[in-house]
Amino acid sequence: MRNVLFSILVRPVILFVLGINIRHREKLPDSGPVVIIANHNSHLDTLVLMSLFRGKSFQKVRPVAAGDYFMKNKLLAVFSTKVMNIIPIQRKMTKDIRGMFSPILKALEDDSIIILFPEGSRGEAEQLSKYKSGIYYLMREVPDIEIVPVFLHGLGKALPKGSFIFVPFFVDILVGDSFKYNENRKAFMDTLNDRMNRLGEEGQFKEW
Repeated sequence: MRNVLFSILVRPVILFVLGINIRHREKLPDSGPVVIIANHNSHLDTLVLMSLFRGKSFQKVRPVAAGDYFMKNKLLAVFSTKVMNIIPIQRKMTKDIRGMFSPILKALEDDSIIILFPEGSRGEAEQLSKYKSGIYYLMREVPDIEIVPVFLHGLGKALPKGSFIFVPFFVDILVGDSFKYNENRKAFMDTLNDRMNRLGEEGQFKEW
């Protein structure tokens, strides 16, 4: 049912209104457990990433999202849980790291394909924000699981932060080589930044 609803409500808009060019699609995982990380400029980011999966793979896709935002009203909550199948996380400081990430860890145990934005909230259009170290603490709990970096370009113009007007735009998606957790936090974050920066440079995108 979820696949049908997504195919009717979301995928036609994503695939036919936006022009999507994806490079290295073969590097996208078709099964979990795996964590996909991407830069975050638009509410369309998650929907575009989800649209890349089909069938059994799609059924395993679980985006991580801010529970305080996506669960704030009934209609949005229904769409978020029934169609997007989000994992709602409360954005609060806590010393119980494992407890905070427990819904994600449980989903990974179920072989899910997790979509996560290390920047946290959406940044300004087509500008990378500083990646937060939450991804390090999550992967510390599951050090053997692969992380797949994905760079998105164009969605910050199609539906930028603070806008409710959807503008058809050409979108580039670059999928990078997977990597794993490193117990050295600085080295891990440096690797994450390096992988994302390389994907952006590969696209040779001009400044807006």
